[in-house]
Amino acid sequence: MNAKTTYVAFFPESLYKRSCAFRAGPSMKWEKKIAGLVDHIKGFVLAAFLIISILAIVLAYRYYEYRQEDPNFCVSCHLMKEAYKEWQKGKHRDIVCQQCHHVSMLEQNRLLVAFVMKQNEQAFSQSHGREKPWRECKKCHMDNVAQGSLSLQKSYGHAKHVFMQGIECKVCHKGNLHNFTPNESACSGCHKDKGVHGIGMEAFSCLKCHSYSEKTASMIPKDRCIKCHPSVSVKGPMSGILCHQCHKPHGTIMPALALCTTECHSNEATVGQHGLHMKKGLNCLDCHKAHTWVVGENRAQTLCSRCHPYKNPRLFIY
Repeated sequence: MNAKTTYVAFFPESLYKRSCAFRAGPSMKWEKKIAGLVDHIKGFVLAAFLIISILAIVLAYRYYEYRQEDPNFCVSCHLMKEAYKEWQKGKHRDIVCQQCHHVSMLEQNRLLVAFVMKQNEQAFSQSHGREKPWRECKKCHMDNVAQGSLSLQKSYGHAKHVFMQGIECKVCHKGNLHNFTPNESACSGCHKDKGVHGIGMEAFSCLKCHSYSEKTASMIPKDRCIKCHPSVSVKGPMSGILCHQCHKPHGTIMPALALCTTECHSNEATVGQHGLHMKKGLNCLDCHKAHTWVVGENRAQTLCSRCHPYKNPRLFIY
């Protein structure tokens, strides 16, 4: 009989199993407790990781939103107080800075390094402040510059220069401190032969006569001349003709004597009493007063008698 047989003989199998369970019981309880504790720790770590991740995402989004949509971000690291004040007072105050001043991740890092290292701002190109804003103009002002915009709600001048001729906004507009006023000296850069002539008009700028407003479809509104020359009649014969059809502001202000017959009244120069008088050397302005044109009875009594006895102008044969 071996030792195991002898052990089993003295201890029944049930007692043997109980003995083994008793000796293994405390060890297994600790293992279960440790396993449960590890499970709790894993759950806590996972929950903490999720909470930290959510907070990080929220904070990152808020920082991104602040950086990309809040104008105060620009003021925080730039000497932009004056420009910021001008922006608040200007017509673009409802548009956030970042809508026009885009900054890529690479540019952001370069700006940050330059700011920390106090490098010269000319060491790198700040395209977000010098170039990109001008590219954004059309996105908001497309109605003003659309090709063929001839209605009273549009600007033909912008259509012609921007779309037809491909001129960039910054060529004609100033951009100092968000003040995008027209640069009136820019016109002469392209129109070198369009100087203004005439007494009292030498100092006139191009925009005194040419309109880029939405209020008129024409680049030369008819009422522009009348504002400076109120004595000119806006009714009667030839009132529908534009002033610059006779007066050439970029050439000869005073119309040439032959302009009437060469441009409009060619028939009158050859037929009837008009033709007869012109053959004798008279021209239109010898009888007709500019901007009035009609020869009435009072004027005819002194005018006609210079050459022949008075005749009723109503009997004048055309």
